[in-house]
Amino acid sequence: MYPGSDPPDFGSVATISDNGYAEKRLALFSHTGTHMDAPSHILPDGASLDTFPVDRFAGKGCLLDFSSHPGPEITQEDIAACRHLVDRSEFVLIHTGWSRYWGTDAYYTRYPVLSVDAAEWITGFRLKGLGIDAISVDHPDSSGFPVHRLLLAASILIIENLTDLYHLPSHGFLVTVFPLRILDSDGSPVRAVAML
Repeated sequence: MYPGSDPPDFGSVATISDNGYAEKRLALFSHTGTHMDAPSHILPDGASLDTFPVDRFAGKGCLLDFSSHPGPEITQEDIAACRHLVDRSEFVLIHTGWSRYWGTDAYYTRYPVLSVDAAEWITGFRLKGLGIDAISVDHPDSSGFPVHRLLLAASILIIENLTDLYHLPSHGFLVTVFPLRILDSDGSPVRAVAML
C-alpha cells in the first residue's frame, strides 16, 4: 500500500461446512498492490478506466532494464538509448530491481523513477501503458506528481508495483493488465501477465 492507505482486508463470510458454499469479503483501495492508474487519478478532467476500450489493457511489450542504474533518476539520455525497443511497443516495462524490497520499509524510499524530461520524451510515443517495479513513478517526496501528470495527460496508463520483471526478454512478449470494471474508476488492482 502507498504510505497512509489502509491495508486490504480479506475475510471469509461463508464456508462450505457452515453454509454450503464459500464466499469472501474483499475490502481494498483502488491502488492496492499491483495496480493501474487512470488519468482521473491525478487530472481533474481525466478519463476513468471504465471509459477505455478493453483492448487498451493488452499489447506488445518491451522491457527496459535499469536494474544496474546507479542514480535515483532514469534520464532522457538513458531511456533514449532504448528507442528501438520503445518504437515497436505498446507497453514499456521498467525493470529497476526495486521489487526485491517488497515487504520492507526500504521499498518506499529512494526507488528509481523517470526524470521529468524522460517522462516527457516517452509521451512522444503511442503507448498504451508504462509499468514499473516500484511503488510509484514519482519520487516519494514529490509535490505535484509531475511524471504521473505527463504520462496520464498523454493517456499512457501507469502500472505500479510490478514484480519478477527479470524473467522477461527485452521484447517479443504480450502484456495484459486488465483492471476491474468499476464505474468512474481512478485506478484498479490488476493481474499483470506477460505472455512469451
